[in-house]
Amino acid sequence: MSKKILVANWKNHPESLDEVKVILKGLSRKSAVYKKLNFFIAPPLSYLESVSKGIKSFGSLASQDIPTVIEGTHTGIVSVNILKNFGTRLSIIGHSERRAMGETNKEISLKIKIALKSGIIPLLCVGELVRGKEGEHFEFIREQIRLSLEGIKKADLYKKVVIAYEPIWAIGKSAKEAIEPKDLEQMIIFIKKVLTDLFGRDLAENTMILYGGSVEATNIGSIMDVGVDGFLVGHASLEAGSLNSIASSLIS
Repeated sequence: MSKKILVANWKNHPESLDEVKVILKGLSRKSAVYKKLNFFIAPPLSYLESVSKGIKSFGSLASQDIPTVIEGTHTGIVSVNILKNFGTRLSIIGHSERRAMGETNKEISLKIKIALKSGIIPLLCVGELVRGKEGEHFEFIREQIRLSLEGIKKADLYKKVVIAYEPIWAIGKSAKEAIEPKDLEQMIIFIKKVLTDLFGRDLAENTMILYGGSVEATNIGSIMDVGVDGFLVGHASLEAGSLNSIASSLIS
């Protein structure tokens, strides 16, 4: 994907379909901007149909997770085929909030394999809980990437996987508490080195890396300068004006 990527992760919000319609209406006013991006919204499952229809002309649907099963009868599971039938093109995998509930790197690896097999773009989330003074968080990120991509062939990953770096300590805070641009630039270089070590330089250079963690319209300019390929946006994506500003900054 040559265009910048913008993923709106709505998590378990908003609380009503009326609010969904208001957000979508606000986003549609800037449809020309979103068409210049690879734009995705990952809503709660109950809003899949509304969001799929609402952004059909200027964006695509994403899921906040993907099941570890493909076939069979499983109560409480929304199958990959259902997600695809609604138009899902990307799936957030390994988000820190899922990891906090006990999701393992082994499960994440399985989900990435299922996404790739199903033709859904896997968005692998990695991120440390704290930044170690001795740089130990780099080894933590290395292991997350290595184990999450374990057993997956280079050919299957090439231009088909996206990585989102989300430092857990920065998620859900204000823009001023987001990562410093120089630290983000350093992490992007490191992630590409890890990918190079695992799969070769060609794959590393063709893997798009997003940033998530207190992304707001007020700090996106400084973050863009370090070469990030896009953003995974949480709370700021629930207000159309804020997301519109972020999207506009990505194409300026």
